[in-house]
Amino acid sequence: MTAIEQYLIDTYRAAQHGTPLPPPPGSHDLATLRSLRTAAQFEAAVSGAPTTHPWRHALSRAFHRTGVC
Repeated sequence: MTAIEQYLIDTYRAAQHGTPLPPPPGSHDLATLRSLRTAAQFEAAVSGAPTTHPWRHALSRAFHRTGVC
């Protein structure tokens, strides 16, 4: 069963029981990724490692120099 099919079943059940509709699939993906990144940065800071990704600065310079981003 796909996430969309499960969402449709849950929406139908919520409508039948008069409960709030569930959030659509994918609506909290960015927030989840941000929280994972924050947790990884926290763990790095606690262990004394750099908190940024080693490639982030290089990629940022490359994209801003060429005007892609």
